[in-house]
Amino acid sequence: MKRKSMFWLFAMILVLSAFLAACGGGDDKASDDKSGDSKDDGKATEEKSEDSGPQQGGTLTYALDAVPEGLYSYAFYGIATDAEIISFFDESLIKYDENLEPIPNIAEWETEDNQHFTFKFKEGVKWHNGEELTVNDWVFALETLADPDYDGSRYTNVQDIEGAPEYREGKADSISGLKVVDDYTIEVTFDEPRLNNLTNIWSYPMPEKAYEGIEVKDMSSSDIVRKNPIGVGPFKVEKIVPGESVELVKNDDYWNGDVNLDKVIIRIIDNSSTVGALQNGEVDMIAIQPVSGPEVEKLDNVEIVTAPGLSYYYVGFKLGKFDNAARKISEENPKYQDLNLRKAMAHAINRQEWIDAFFFGYGEPVNKPVPSAHWIAADDSEVEVYEYDPEKAKQLLDEAGFKDVDGDGYREDPDGEKFTVKFSHYATGNPTFESRAKAITQYWEEVGLKSELEMVEVNLYYDMIEKDDASIETFFGGWSTGTDPDPSGLWKADEIWNYPRYNNPEADALLDKALSVEEVGDDKDKRKQIYAEWQKKVTEDVPMIFIAELDELMAVSDKVGGFEMDVSGTNNPSEWYLNESK
Repeated sequence: MKRKSMFWLFAMILVLSAFLAACGGGDDKASDDKSGDSKDDGKATEEKSEDSGPQQGGTLTYALDAVPEGLYSYAFYGIATDAEIISFFDESLIKYDENLEPIPNIAEWETEDNQHFTFKFKEGVKWHNGEELTVNDWVFALETLADPDYDGSRYTNVQDIEGAPEYREGKADSISGLKVVDDYTIEVTFDEPRLNNLTNIWSYPMPEKAYEGIEVKDMSSSDIVRKNPIGVGPFKVEKIVPGESVELVKNDDYWNGDVNLDKVIIRIIDNSSTVGALQNGEVDMIAIQPVSGPEVEKLDNVEIVTAPGLSYYYVGFKLGKFDNAARKISEENPKYQDLNLRKAMAHAINRQEWIDAFFFGYGEPVNKPVPSAHWIAADDSEVEVYEYDPEKAKQLLDEAGFKDVDGDGYREDPDGEKFTVKFSHYATGNPTFESRAKAITQYWEEVGLKSELEMVEVNLYYDMIEKDDASIETFFGGWSTGTDPDPSGLWKADEIWNYPRYNNPEADALLDKALSVEEVGDDKDKRKQIYAEWQKKVTEDVPMIFIAELDELMAVSDKVGGFEMDVSGTNNPSEWYLNESK
């Protein structure tokens, strides 16, 4: 116990050191609201000048504390930082309300059977290059994602359209389920009726003429993705300085009304300077992490807006390897196949202590593979929960044959061979990431499992996980599940984003059943219960250890008006404005 208490003292010193640095000129990231007003309810920054309405003009400085990968297209981006930038200049055909129900944005739709859909586009919507958006741009996007040379990860959002697999395999020159009626009307037929066909389909058109002459295999490296991206959103990209900033200007031809701001400058800053930049007015808005919360709350000129998150942190086990061409798990990794070993590692982690230490009360333990904010989330009483219980962990390890046979304080495997848990975590400029990762390995060592930590640069990290790099055995990750409640894209055995390579046909069958119109019809409660059965099965199998879920946190200067955030995300940035009197 002394070894553990000394470690936690050291961990807290590291975290507090980050805070001390923040007090002088910056910090990390955070949560919640200013101390005087307590927490915000997610509807924030009321307009300061109600009589005159939103002020026009001005330049808003929006900051990111991680360097973008530089793939500025919804079809090709891989990390959330890039998506944050894209959201200023492009948008979807469909948006979602505060209940995560789909509502029309650029397109409306109708269907009678959840298999055959007719979409009607708004007329007069223009790309930033002046070309009008038509349904042909959407067909172009869907065919790009289904192309065999497409190097992104979103084929799953196309694969259920009738004829998409044949197109991907080169057996057809077009996707048979796409029938263009005219420039603004298209009929889409799926291979079968499903309850999530609408919410799963890829809803981001691509400007076909801007990609003219570019082969699909070259698109992700092309200038239209990397240097000169265009969209249909309220701002247009004017200048990109890789690793430093993105400048956007008002789109005077924006289809959805007035844009209040003249310009948005997105700056990449070191997370250690976040608090100072907010305090000095160098930054107007930034998504923050809980470690900055206590210091940001002290600022008089900033409030922290919160909303329920659709994401969770986990520790994953690499249980196999994925064959992307065949879309199947091709082999098992033997090291963590023992279920009792995985259960023991789950029981060994004091998640509440870890969350309190590294997230300062801005998170809660999560016990299932669905964020609590989603309507399909099972109650904890319906799933297997692995509470902190080191004695139970030791008992399970003993039963599995992991015992200390040489007296060095660490357990050997059932064959008597040395056993080390190899744990990987992504590395950014955040000074607390390594200490929080070490804390997890320390929990395992407390029950006798020798552990080794590897910190991997973040832009390499998920690529290594996706490609099943042999050096990745157990790994820390975070999933944002999106607005479609169906978790198939992250969990089924034929999906590349199933990073643990979890392979349970019974679990996959439940996911299929929950989408079946024949099985579920319009009975939402029945669908939720099927998902609850799936969550129970996953928690029994422990392909990953579910750690924490956090609120989404945005630090917003009191100069900013018109900003709102709920579980579906932020409101349209065209509605934001600056109160220059502040």
